[in-house]
Amino acid sequence: MMLFQRSTAQLVATVVIVVFMSLILLYQARERGPMWNSSRFPNASRPKDRLFVDITNNTLGFEKILVVGMPSRTDRRDGMTLQAALSNMEIEFIDSSDGTDIPDKALPNMDGHERLPGPVIGSWRGHVNAIREVVRRNLTSALIMEDDTDWDIRVRQQLQNFARSSRALTQPLQGYARSYGDPTYGLPPGQKDTHSPLPSLPELVIKDMDHLPITTDPKISPYGDDWDVLWLGHCGQLLPKLDDKNVPKGRVVQQNDETAAQRRYLHSVLKPFQYVEEYPDHARVVHHVQDGVCSLAYAVSQRGARSMLYEIGMKNFNAAFDLLLHWACSGENGRDYHRCLTVQPPLIQHHRPAGPKSAQSDISGHGEGMNEKPHTEEIRWSVRMNAEVLMVGGTDYVDQYPDE
Repeated sequence: MMLFQRSTAQLVATVVIVVFMSLILLYQARERGPMWNSSRFPNASRPKDRLFVDITNNTLGFEKILVVGMPSRTDRRDGMTLQAALSNMEIEFIDSSDGTDIPDKALPNMDGHERLPGPVIGSWRGHVNAIREVVRRNLTSALIMEDDTDWDIRVRQQLQNFARSSRALTQPLQGYARSYGDPTYGLPPGQKDTHSPLPSLPELVIKDMDHLPITTDPKISPYGDDWDVLWLGHCGQLLPKLDDKNVPKGRVVQQNDETAAQRRYLHSVLKPFQYVEEYPDHARVVHHVQDGVCSLAYAVSQRGARSMLYEIGMKNFNAAFDLLLHWACSGENGRDYHRCLTVQPPLIQHHRPAGPKSAQSDISGHGEGMNEKPHTEEIRWSVRMNAEVLMVGGTDYVDQYPDE
């Protein structure tokens, strides 16, 4: 009888331990989000805190991912849906239009300029719709992309390194409430920093991302808590000007980034192409926005979304959305300055499918004739170009821009 009671007690204790451990694992899994698939996205640097782990979830560390585009472009929505599924990402579509459905009275016009072209209006309204959703739903942050974009299979690895860089540039140094790794950050225009424990460096050249300045841990976003816009996909960015009164000058340079294509493959709409002139192959540079073109992909914080809704949605609508975004980031042409970071080469780029070149844009012309082969600009292991490999669980990825 005693042996039976002892066996029963041992069984009950074992069940209690198993249930307790299961609850712990379930809690940890809920905190982490969807399980990180290291075989799907190889070579990812391992995160060191909970917020870094958030970058491995299905919204890349943002609360939502919103994709802007015209509902009639079902071809693009099909492509984005497949890319997101293969990347273990969750996306929501936000409608834009051709602009003909938006009356003049709905367009903020403070100087009496002529109505802008319909596609420019429709694109602007689509982006403002997405930003308005972030404000309306009180999202902590959201990544907003256009519907013809693509990214690298290793995007989470790239974003973790970007997060380390953005923290180094915008989070206070550990133990210093008002000092930063970039001494030009967080100061009134024209004021010099005389209290920073680090020398005045306009540039932090990093060979090992674990050796950045130690900053205070953010509480809200893995990318830091003091940013308005993260401009992750573009057609060109200029480096901050040394004589600019608004934009901080700091840069983080990650050397030997195998996910960055060689300079010979890269291009920029903005000239001169400073990044190619100043940095070697495989360098990834994070810096503040001075001048940018193409709003392919950008993230907004809740603070940033409210500011952009006011600056871009409610002030004078006298230029295309990407120019308005640039002005709001750099504090030009009647817009207030905001804290915006960007990266070169960009992490998100245009995908160009095979077919008529005229179908590549709903805003501007891309020439006549046919695009014989699909490609994604500047992205080495493109998800779209490796869709067939990913669907069968393969790892023999196509490198669009192999090293010489």
